[in-house]
Amino acid sequence: MEDKKKKRKRLSSIVVDGGKYMTNLTEKYKNRPRYQEYDPCKIKSFIPGTIVDINVKPGRKVVEGEVMLVLEAMKMRNSIVAPCDGRVKKLYVSLQQMVPKDFLMIEIE
Repeated sequence: MEDKKKKRKRLSSIVVDGGKYMTNLTEKYKNRPRYQEYDPCKIKSFIPGTIVDINVKPGRKVVEGEVMLVLEAMKMRNSIVAPCDGRVKKLYVSLQQMVPKDFLMIEIE
């Protein structure tokens, strides 16, 4: 009787389009990165690369469209521009630093 209790897995409920379903959740699903809503004030790298030029410092005002830094990836230079007017709150990268995809580079307030 105890063996049967040990083998039972606990089911979890999921709601999809208003319908409730019972399922087993995998460890991969349980350990997945949680969803984060897009924040235009946090500029992240869209591709892995190397920072080759930095044009801003913390506390500096930026205007929409201004080039803040240059990210080199696959022998191409990508200009990272300010998505809106604001002030550079924090700079998370340094010159010649290699960054992975989705790395937080600059925060604007």
